[in-house]
Amino acid sequence: MQAGYFNAAWHDIKNSPGWFGKLLVLELLPGTQGLYGFIVSFLILMNIGIFGGINANIASEVGWLYIVASLPIAIGGLISGIAQGRAAVAGISLLAKRQSEFSKAMVSTTLVEIYALLSFLVSLLSVLAISRLG
Repeated sequence: MQAGYFNAAWHDIKNSPGWFGKLLVLELLPGTQGLYGFIVSFLILMNIGIFGGINANIASEVGWLYIVASLPIAIGGLISGIAQGRAAVAGISLLAKRQSEFSKAMVSTTLVEIYALLSFLVSLLSVLAISRLG
């Protein structure tokens, strides 16, 4: 039943001019957590020497520190991505009913992004701090 409702909602919105860009933003926001995780993992791989062509021989303590440093974006990104996806779906269904309510849909979806950004900052700053240790 829900799939039919969203198909009908998508049909109404895609036939309205100018809505594709607005819907694209709502659809892409939940995917930013993957980008944050990619940045953190890329920095970790650079710091341990895998991307630098250096021998990737690090102490196990440093390896565990990097694992712990990646946990905030891993867990926070997963939880906020799921929540943001749900908020985006609710926003799209709201737009199907009332197209003038785009700002409410955007704000509710963007508010969840704050938790992903905080998780990203904690992981990023942790990785940078570990790289200065050794």
